[in-house]
This record gives sequence, structure tokens and C-alpha cells, in this order.
Amino acid sequence: MAPGRSFGSSRLERRFDADPVICAEGYLFELERRGYLQAGAFVPEVVLEHPSKVLELHREFARAGSDVVLALTFYAHRDKLRVVGREDALAQLNLEALSIASRVAQETDGLLAGNICNTHVFQPGDAAAAGAAREMFQEQVAWAVEGGADLVVAESFAWAEEARIAAEVISDAGLPAVVTISITKQPTTLDGLSAAEACRHLEGAGAAVVGLNCLRGPTTMLPLLADIREAVDCHVAALPVVYRTTPEHPSFVSLEASRPDLVPQGRPFPTALDPFTCDRYEVAEFARQAHDLGVDYIGLCCGAAPHHVRSLAEAIGRRPEASRYSADLSKHAFLGSAESVGRAASLDASEV
Repeated sequence: MAPGRSFGSSRLERRFDADPVICAEGYLFELERRGYLQAGAFVPEVVLEHPSKVLELHREFARAGSDVVLALTFYAHRDKLRVVGREDALAQLNLEALSIASRVAQETDGLLAGNICNTHVFQPGDAAAAGAAREMFQEQVAWAVEGGADLVVAESFAWAEEARIAAEVISDAGLPAVVTISITKQPTTLDGLSAAEACRHLEGAGAAVVGLNCLRGPTTMLPLLADIREAVDCHVAALPVVYRTTPEHPSFVSLEASRPDLVPQGRPFPTALDPFTCDRYEVAEFARQAHDLGVDYIGLCCGAAPHHVRSLAEAIGRRPEASRYSADLSKHAFLGSAESVGRAASLDASEV
């Protein structure tokens, strides 16, 4: 694939002509919280077992401001389905996920996105392993094409080389590729490239959008974005996890529990992260700062809920349908004025 391939006529590019593109992710974590998906495997069997719940969450994210309706095919590749004994459902799950997402994309005039991700079979310097990863990408991308996807999101790659293979497969299929890498505790990919260097290679492999997703929260992802924006000419993506990572613990996997004796393996990831969850105002501040840096594909990853997405959208000037119910604390019995809530005297919230 030649560097600099143009997708100027695509629906994705036309959306960029008007505004930044917002993409809500976080389906696996949100559906696990709701009791429809198993933590650990994180395989989206919910697509087959409870499709109405997937449809509902797509609608909630779109209503909150997401331009992209992302088919729930993260970890729906051959290797992960083998782990849960569902490899025979591989094609069915991928096509059903695309069909569900397509229904919501049509309802909302959203962009329908296929989704591929890290494979866990890729090994650096192993041609056979790289070939196996490529074949898995080709399977899923072919189903995305069959399902009418406007683009394919390839995400959560710690190895830049595996991300490059994904970018090539998507571009060879004729669809715009949004390719994002995940930076661990170290400030490089596992193959030793800086985030900016890795993104430059992905742009050269044909990606229309490059950037970062997952692992890092808003605070520890933001410092990497300026260098990426300077390194590439294409669109830049930023989709942090919705957790308060720190310079000491830059990845949400490395966060430490206050009571390690209470949680599995003594760490909050992935099922005891609640105390670290960003509030909607922290998400809004990240969106403003990322937008100011020139990031124009903005979203959220693990931990995101619809209210986070709404705050992100409002922070960059949008007014999605869900904004009808954005908070107005002047109407609150404790926090509003006496006049606004019809009381003779205001209660002091500090005394409640």
C-alpha cells in the first residue's frame, strides 16, 4: 500500500470536513458491568446471546454524540473464540455484530465501523505468527466489507508491527483504516518505537487515521499526542480509558488497589477499577485539550459510559440528543437557589 493514499470521497472524510469525528468505545467493560459479558475472556458472545442489549448500547452511545457506530467485533477473532469454545460461531458473530451496528448507523446517520484488534498470536520476528495474524485480520475485514462498513477500526496494538499489518489489510480491502496503538507503562511500543514514530509508520502503511487508544487514561495519554500530531499529516485519534492513570502508574493495568487483599491478584484491573473512574468533567477537559492539540478523531475506550461520551461531545461544541438532559444543578433542592426551586429558604448543602 502506497503512503498517503487518499480516501477523500469516503463518508469518513466527508464527516471530517465538517467537524472532528467522535467515537464511543468501551462496549466490553460496559456490557460486563451490566451483566451480559464475562470479564477475563472479554469475548463478545453477548452479540449472539443478548443482541438487544448490544443494540441498546449502540443507540445510547449514538444519542450521546458518537458519530461512529462500532460493530462489537473486538476480540471476535478466531483465536479468542477458540478460548471460549465458540470458533464455530466466528462468521455468525461477526456478521450479526455488523448487522446490529448497521441498523443503528442507518437510524442515526452514523458511520458504520468494522473492528479488529490485537490477536495474541503475533510474535515479533516470527513470520508464521505474523501470517496467522494477517489471516485473522483478513477474515474479519472481509466480513466488514460484506456488512457495508464505512471504515474499519484497528486498535489496541502494543506491537507497532502488528498494527502495520492491520493497516495494510484494511487499506488493501479499499476501506479507510483508523489504526491506534496502546502505550504501556513504558513510553514506547513493545518493539521500541515512540508513539510518534509508530504512527508515522502506520500512516505510511495506508492508514487514514492514526493515534492512541486504551491502556492510558486522559492524564497519561495527553502528553504523547502533541508529538504524534507533529509527526503525521493524516488525522489523529485519541481514545483513552476512562480511569485516572498517573505518571507513577501510566497504564490502568498497573493501578494499585487500596485493599489488595480484597481483589483478584491484588490489583484493581479489570474488575475493581470503580474508585479510579474519571468523572464527566475530567473527560470534558481531556476532550478540550486534545482538540486544541489538533486531534480530530476523539473518543473514549474502556470504562466509558454514555454520560462520559455526552460530556466529551459537549466539550468540543456539540449538542447531541442526550444534551436535553444535561445537568442543571440550579434546579436541585440542595444546590439551587430558593427562587429556582420554589423554597422559602435555601438549604446549605454542606449541612446535608
